[in-house]
Amino acid sequence: MSERSTQPWGRRSADGAAIVPAGAFPHASQLRGAGSALPFGNGRSYGDSCQNRAGTLLDSRGDARILAFDAQAGLLTAQAGVLLSEITAHVAPSGWFLPVTPGTQFVTLGGAIANDIHGKNHHRRGTFGAWVEALTLERSDRGLVECSPAAEAPLFRATISGMGLTGLIRSATIRLLKVASLAIAETTTRFDRLEDYFELAAEADERHEYAVAWIDSLSRGSALGRGHLIAGDHAATGPREGVARPPLASVPFVPPVSPLKGLALRAFNEAYFRKAPRGVSRRTVPFDAFFYPLDRVGRWNRLYGPGGLHQHQSVLPFATAREGVRALLDCARAHGQGSFLTVLKRFGETASPGLTSFPRPGYTLTLDFPHRGAKTLAMLAELDAITVAAGGAVNPYKDARMSKETFAAGFAQWRRLEALRDPAIVSDFWKRTALALPQAGADIVNEGLQSTAPRSSLVYSAA
Repeated sequence: MSERSTQPWGRRSADGAAIVPAGAFPHASQLRGAGSALPFGNGRSYGDSCQNRAGTLLDSRGDARILAFDAQAGLLTAQAGVLLSEITAHVAPSGWFLPVTPGTQFVTLGGAIANDIHGKNHHRRGTFGAWVEALTLERSDRGLVECSPAAEAPLFRATISGMGLTGLIRSATIRLLKVASLAIAETTTRFDRLEDYFELAAEADERHEYAVAWIDSLSRGSALGRGHLIAGDHAATGPREGVARPPLASVPFVPPVSPLKGLALRAFNEAYFRKAPRGVSRRTVPFDAFFYPLDRVGRWNRLYGPGGLHQHQSVLPFATAREGVRALLDCARAHGQGSFLTVLKRFGETASPGLTSFPRPGYTLTLDFPHRGAKTLAMLAELDAITVAAGGAVNPYKDARMSKETFAAGFAQWRRLEALRDPAIVSDFWKRTALALPQAGADIVNEGLQSTAPRSSLVYSAA
């Protein structure tokens, strides 16, 4: 049995699950919790979608390796436990890069598929799942199943964005992105109010491969939503080495009180805003500085203190985004809980291939907060209500506490995922949301629990 931590990145729950190597899908009699299992990658999901505390986690990392790489066609096949950092290091010298990458390189290939991750270039490349050519899935009821858009298509779609619930991903083949170099030509535009961002965002997406904005969540009045729009493209010349630099430092312990609040947070936001000169500035930066700035600080999640970290990521349709983003920022500030790292991005029109993918056309806002008890949970519930009222959704793999109603409102296809769920696999998130909803259509593995609660109607106010 592995001794490595199974605590989610948000640190909102302690280790608790048994974790065993996923060398072979264990027989139900070998699993804790009468057969309840869940694939486990590198534990970088923020909430309980990667948790199964009453059951067993199937550890995919082990000796996971890259199986094949066609440097001419840009096709790579690897086992699910391979990290994105390992893929980059392998393919970059041949002029290839990940087509989609999130804000950390320490995500497994299986996790990238299971969460259908997105990056700073959704407007051009869609989600990670759009680049998956085929995958091998092992199920407790069927054994090995080869899936692709043409073979076992419903299961393929459900596995992409299925949060590990459809089976154990053994390997996958992905297409890569051809690049001139790994250096990034970065363009930063400082803007003084939220409306300026919306005026700039569409043009930035049209002109650049990558685009993302940092927002000062504590600014108010005419400066509400001021920040930096950071765009980038692969430089025409530069290094092709894909090994990121080691961390500059690591947070050695969890402080008794989070420093990421109050006057310290306000001072940080002010200094960071002033860091970029007025107008437009340009420079060339290493790929890790552009894509993975937080990876330069080891265990940065400890800075949020003993209560852990909540990350609230919402997506709002284009029609309601301007008003909705403003309402979300106002809500957090009204509750006296400013966000340390606030990110705003524009999603493109490309439909995600996954059945329950989070990205969709519109804008996505990410806020993060130290857990401060009931008042933080009350604020997060209000942020959920604003999101749902605007016709949006809350990101499941960033979540540790959304209600089942909020989940259902944002992911209308959840019953189809439940119908394709492996009968031996379940997560704490799925039990807390989907399987607690009426007409879930399946008992909760290990608990024999099926919700019979009456259906409730959702009436939210954006106030």
